[in-house]
Amino acid sequence: MSVKESRAQRSAIMRAVKGRDTAPEIAVRTMLRRFAPGYRLHRKDVPGTPDIAFIGRKRAIFVHGCFWHGHDCRRGARSPKANADYWRAKIARNVARDAAHREKLAAQGWRALTIWECELKDKAGVEKKLREFLG
Repeated sequence: MSVKESRAQRSAIMRAVKGRDTAPEIAVRTMLRRFAPGYRLHRKDVPGTPDIAFIGRKRAIFVHGCFWHGHDCRRGARSPKANADYWRAKIARNVARDAAHREKLAAQGWRALTIWECELKDKAGVEKKLREFLG
């Protein structure tokens, strides 16, 4: 049986969830450093504040966690049993926000790539995808 946290405890737990410099993001940056240095991190002047941006090339890379951004993989498709309505709405807002950011980027002439957390199991595949995107 799980113990229900107080509102303050839940808030503290959610604050601890990292939004930048996550392990998947660092793994992608490590790959990029070998063949495409010169990227910028978390540029607020680019729509959506991409995790990685190549300003001169107008390329934006988002490294998304499957659960938080509603990916259709096994990990992203699972739904919490506690407070299910809240989580469904929150993830739907994240998906809608991501789509709006991609539209804004496209309108400004940017190309965007999303790397999903689950894709990082195949590092060679991700590296190939990155090379093609930046090529």
